[in-house]
Amino acid sequence: MTLAELAEHDGRDGRRAYIAVNGTVYDVTDSPRWEDGLHPPDHQAGKDLTEELAQAPHVRTVIERFPVVGSLEEATTPAAAGGGKVTLGIIIAAIVFAIVIFLAI
Repeated sequence: MTLAELAEHDGRDGRRAYIAVNGTVYDVTDSPRWEDGLHPPDHQAGKDLTEELAQAPHVRTVIERFPVVGSLEEATTPAAAGGGKVTLGIIIAAIVFAIVIFLAI
């Protein structure tokens, strides 16, 4: 599940409430402590809460009680996603340059 897909599960307006912690996505919809996707004081469903919950002493034991619905995918940056195209373009440009130099000799 991507961060964008996770954000669609914010627990509002009847939507399911999912949270991600340490790469695992949990369904907290049925918990009375996550009413409308909000866990007081300020934890909102539909997000990766790994950093927010890092200091909470009970996180692992409590969170692991909820159903697992998937894994959080690492986001790829636009540069990383298009890196192959850029590399191919550089190789082609180098070959064309070498041919031009060779023909000029």
